[in-house]
Amino acid sequence: MTVKSGSPGWYLRRLSRMGPREVGGRVSDTVRRRRWRSARPHCPSVTGARFTAVLPAGTLAEVPPDAAKRLIAEADRLMAGHAEYFGVERDDLVDPDWWSDPKTGRRAPWGYAFDVPYRNEDAVGDIKQIWELSRHQYLTVLAAAYALTGNERYAERVAEHLRSWWSANPPLRGVHWISGIELGIRLLSWVWVRRLLDGWPGVAGLFEDNPVALNQIWHHQRWLAAFPSRGSSANNHVIAEAAGQLAAACAFGWFPSSARWRAGALRSLERHLRGNTFDSGLNRELATEYHGLVLELGLAAVAEADAADVPVPASIRLVLLRMTDALAAIVDSRLRPPRQGDADDGHGLIVDGAGTDRWASLLATGDAVFGRLDWWPTVTGADVRTPLLAALIRPYAKKGSAPAEARPASRPGHFADAGMTILRGPAGIWCRCDGGPHGFLSIAAHAHADALSVEVRHDGVDVLADPGTFCYHGQPEWRQYFRSTLGHNTLQLDGGDQSVSGGPFLWTRHARTRVLTADPSDEGVSRWCAEHDGYQNSVHRRRVELTAANHELKVVDEIRGPRRAVHLTFHLGPTIAADLVGNWAVLTWTREGEDRFAVLDLPGQLRWRAHRGETDPPLGWYSTGFGRKEPATTLVGTGFADGTEGFTTVLRFRD
Repeated sequence: MTVKSGSPGWYLRRLSRMGPREVGGRVSDTVRRRRWRSARPHCPSVTGARFTAVLPAGTLAEVPPDAAKRLIAEADRLMAGHAEYFGVERDDLVDPDWWSDPKTGRRAPWGYAFDVPYRNEDAVGDIKQIWELSRHQYLTVLAAAYALTGNERYAERVAEHLRSWWSANPPLRGVHWISGIELGIRLLSWVWVRRLLDGWPGVAGLFEDNPVALNQIWHHQRWLAAFPSRGSSANNHVIAEAAGQLAAACAFGWFPSSARWRAGALRSLERHLRGNTFDSGLNRELATEYHGLVLELGLAAVAEADAADVPVPASIRLVLLRMTDALAAIVDSRLRPPRQGDADDGHGLIVDGAGTDRWASLLATGDAVFGRLDWWPTVTGADVRTPLLAALIRPYAKKGSAPAEARPASRPGHFADAGMTILRGPAGIWCRCDGGPHGFLSIAAHAHADALSVEVRHDGVDVLADPGTFCYHGQPEWRQYFRSTLGHNTLQLDGGDQSVSGGPFLWTRHARTRVLTADPSDEGVSRWCAEHDGYQNSVHRRRVELTAANHELKVVDEIRGPRRAVHLTFHLGPTIAADLVGNWAVLTWTREGEDRFAVLDLPGQLRWRAHRGETDPPLGWYSTGFGRKEPATTLVGTGFADGTEGFTTVLRFRD
């Protein structure tokens, strides 16, 4: 059953996942919101404000020419009014309507921010489409183009749009004052806009000498101090809130409350960065894109603290170091990390053009800040963001000065706390095995029902693919499909999910998984085995073996319990063609002009059928990014499990 977000049933289920402390905090928030409706304070007067968090001399000269060229091309596209967000092409960016959703054509209603029914697409439109532009990350791109070229038309467009936004969105009015993550990321963008426009004659009049800007900056920080994400919602949102608050309180430290806000944001960042991250360095949401978002936000926050000479707890740098090493460990031969859990294309700081590899950029920044280890993959390509951040962040302890156990001596393949295991073989064979917990915190907001799923690539090409996310709001049947057990490379019993959903960002029962064997050896045979209890009265156990000598991956599924209906699913990547005959599938694809193929020997006890691009119900899809999907082949085997035998699948790669 699909539970609509914001319905009475959803609120009851959501309340059931909160503890007493969180409930108390939310009650206090409600009281404060009612008080603010009629008692909105005024920004204190500010005199003599100056911006000092500028880039060190010579920083811009370190930007690689190729990266600068991509950035300027993107900036020129924005200047012409063109952009693409979540699969929707826009041509209205010369003079944008900040409240309009280009996908549905709806316009968010005006009013007190906390009265706006932002979860209701019929009333508001697609909230992600409305919010994304107002993160102002396209303005950081334009500001970076000005910094690199000195062309004032970029700066003038930035100033025009900021003044337009400030006028259209007074404090606490409308859809852009609802969510803390939006305010936090927007503040971070404003800090970088101010920094990158520092050489422009009009920049002081736009920011520190502008009462409207000061009022906006103050109210953003006051909001974040009053309404932090709490309890079961303290995931990546609270990191964005703390990072934006810290950045603004450091760079725009012009207010009586700036020191208090700065200290509070630093405490929050330290606490929640540790809370959101396993000791192994992987993000606890087990959603890879949020690992990237949190890492970007953390690095940007530390950059501001270092630029302002604000001491940063060593634990913050250590978590960011571990996150960077973990990212280097899990990427495939093309520097692509797993496609796990939710993904909404969210970024912490954007100063690069289209075509810049996000993960290569993060690893390049990690190299500049922390120093690469010998086992790290080679990073190719260039970006704008790395030299800018590296110029502000103080270098981590030099190699050899920190304890030897602080960083892995060889490339990790098993992350016990996160339940992730990466098996690697020759010719770029890469296999992720999922034996981890079902998401983070009591609601596991960004988790998928994907226990024991596998994801297999050959030289960076998705062969057995994680289909992705596609959407959050407004299309419940698609949200349900992309989160479902059927939507992943694992086994479904009796047509149900392993974990029980209570809404689009809420799970009311979580499957418990435990890893029994994890031997990710790079040579010979690497093995993994795990099981979960998500199906009542039954246990699903899966064994995976990767044999390097013959390029073979074997998957064995066992069901311990009564006789039950089975769906065993394998989702192929969008570039993979499949010829299915009986329980034998020949897979073919092309990589850089070369024909590749593999054979998938499927369990003969099941009846196999290929599905592609079906809509009623959805089946056979691959989401390349948020708001985008394309048909892909899904192989589904149906039958029964009676506990007496397993289902064996063998994938053999051929030259």
